Amino acid sequence: MNSFIGKLTVALAAVSLATTAHAQDYPKRPISMIVPFAAGGTSDVIARVVAEEMSKSLGQPIVIENVAGAGGSTALARAARAEADGYTIAIGNAGTSAATYTIYPKLPFTPQSFVPIAVVAKTFGIVALRKDFPAKDLQEFIAFAKKNPGKVNLGHAGVGSSNYLICKSFVQAAGIEVQLVGYRGAAPALTDAIGGQIDGVCDSAASVSQAIDDKLVRGLVVGSTVRLATLPNLPTSAEAGLPDFEAQGWNGLFAPKGTPPAIVAKLNAAAKSAVESEAVKTRFRDLSTVAPDANEHASEVLGQLVTRDVEKYRKLLEEKK
Repeated sequence: MNSFIGKLTVALAAVSLATTAHAQDYPKRPISMIVPFAAGGTSDVIARVVAEEMSKSLGQPIVIENVAGAGGSTALARAARAEADGYTIAIGNAGTSAATYTIYPKLPFTPQSFVPIAVVAKTFGIVALRKDFPAKDLQEFIAFAKKNPGKVNLGHAGVGSSNYLICKSFVQAAGIEVQLVGYRGAAPALTDAIGGQIDGVCDSAASVSQAIDDKLVRGLVVGSTVRLATLPNLPTSAEAGLPDFEAQGWNGLFAPKGTPPAIVAKLNAAAKSAVESEAVKTRFRDLSTVAPDANEHASEVLGQLVTRDVEKYRKLLEEKK
């Protein structure tokens, strides 16, 4: 028996040493970052900005891989199946990493299928309309929607996406009935709103601000407590008369379950360095996006956000079913 315990101890020690050695020389090749949506949307833009700076710290490129479909769950299923070696990570948000468990209850993964790495951005939700929509402000829009139940349509980045949650929060707060139209990402939804194929979009400021500024679509309201510096004329939900509409979200990085803690720590440090860099801060300001505060860098903070939002969106999505 003692001989067996001795051999087991030696074997475990050997595994520990091998894991430590692996973590010390990590990364030795490019890292893949899975983005759960088409190129051009909020998650994609944030991923590319952060990945570029993280690459500088890690000494290896981070290659963006867009995997659209099922509101992000197709991508995260792929990420959950990946080798837990630090060479495949994913960016998620409150939709793909929290609300999805209520929307798709039979997913092949759970929150425990991932190891949180770090919060990398805080985002703000906006509702914007095609430029020729007859309503000129939020109250006129709500009145129009109530007179025409089910006839107004708003696009989003797919059921389960953070944009879908912006739509759901907005519609419930306003007490209106509209058609929610899902796309394979925020960019194609915005393209159709610009072209007039749909009445508007629920989107993050990061991907819709430029279109509003260029007057391609018309901003209706931002679900924030303060106005955005990049869109100073866009009223907050409280100013527009709908204080219950709150749409402040987050983006975070995740690794497959079993990824060694030392590798997660390296990725966390690289993410922290990235979001604290002037390059990312400047780009985020242009995107009406905010970097996490100093006390929000720990991987545990992202884990807490997921736990909180799984319950938060379960309540939101089960209401009035």
